[in-house]
Amino acid sequence: MSARKRVSLTVQPLIVQKFGGTSMGSIERIKSAAARALATQRDGHRVVVIVSAMSGETNRLLQLAKDVAPIPSTREMDALAATGEQVSSALMAIAIQSLGGRARSFTGQQMKILTDSAFTKARIKTIDAGRVLSSVEDGEIAVVAGFQGVDDEGNITTLGRGGSDTSAVAIAAAIQSGLNEKVVCEIYTDVDGVYTTDPNVCPTAKKIERISYEEMLELASLGAKVLQIRSVEMAMKYGVPVHVRSSFSSAPGTMVTGEGALEGVVVTGVAYDKGEARVMLVGVLDKPGVVAQIFGDLARENVSVDMIIQNLPSAGAGDAASRTDVTFTVAKTDLARVRGVIDTVGSNVSALGVRYDEDIVKVSIVGLGMRSHAGVAAKMFRILADEGINIQAISTSEIKVSCLVATKYTELAVRSLHDGFALGAEAREEHGGA
Repeated sequence: MSARKRVSLTVQPLIVQKFGGTSMGSIERIKSAAARALATQRDGHRVVVIVSAMSGETNRLLQLAKDVAPIPSTREMDALAATGEQVSSALMAIAIQSLGGRARSFTGQQMKILTDSAFTKARIKTIDAGRVLSSVEDGEIAVVAGFQGVDDEGNITTLGRGGSDTSAVAIAAAIQSGLNEKVVCEIYTDVDGVYTTDPNVCPTAKKIERISYEEMLELASLGAKVLQIRSVEMAMKYGVPVHVRSSFSSAPGTMVTGEGALEGVVVTGVAYDKGEARVMLVGVLDKPGVVAQIFGDLARENVSVDMIIQNLPSAGAGDAASRTDVTFTVAKTDLARVRGVIDTVGSNVSALGVRYDEDIVKVSIVGLGMRSHAGVAAKMFRILADEGINIQAISTSEIKVSCLVATKYTELAVRSLHDGFALGAEAREEHGGA
């Protein structure tokens, strides 16, 4: 390779581009993604591409396994599911070559993405970025199959749903460390960035130009579906800038970095999550150690709990007879599995009963500005009260406030909070954009 060609490829920073299932949904879309990657390289960037399986392919493969056996081996499930990304990476490399570029595909095993052995939900331990760095320095676009790795025994593993986002950020972090220079990770999806709330619920939702890792992590955990939570955690840990962009537009998207929006913006976004169920242990004895026993027993049974609220004890004949209600939320997808465990826990602490409610939604506001502004939670409660929305539970952190309300109030709650905190397009323009 000539010195002149090497210089042209290293003028601009290296970029990792991740294309999700929608972006890989058809041959035409794969060709479009390939053209974008090639154009980025011709602009002077070294390019590494991470791909998901074609839209719907992973579900198809997993269903095949379940058609063969009701409870298939998780090891074989991973071996099967990983083929979807292997197909996509090869097709992407072929598409780039057909457009006159040079490309080489890599599986997670070839890339040496080492994970633990937790099949279907593995975690990355180390990544050897040497092979892709050699590839891009030689003028190729390295195309890596996302979502997958290999454990110490050589078994193929997968990283769980949304794992290609995690692959992309982890590979960017490994390259960044190897080169000792900043690497940008571009996540291409079917939306053109992160919005102040779901545009399908609130028409005045505004695209956010820049958001902090902390805010993005909260929004992702509270129901925003744009980025996978683990990918944001990894980006924050290793300082990888993430650019969320549309596969179908060249417009700038949202930058996720260590810095948030303008200082005057108190609330950055509103999120909602319909995926939780409320559990109430009624009439639990109000004495030291009972709550510790409840959540200790749940933890030992691997039951993940989110919001927790304990009511004031009811009057009784002495302290020993005082009782209280303990309320918490669990994922609806886990409820069928853990319901028997919860019933047992309730019996162990002499609860008078256990009640379940799936007709709820968690509505949240998020913003770094909450750290330095008083009265944000009070304002949220007042906005909901003015709309006649009763709050069933509350959870807070430094930069978020979440309220549990009845599902029927989802859209009303989201819109009223979005308008009440002036997050719409016109309001944000008054702050110079954010």
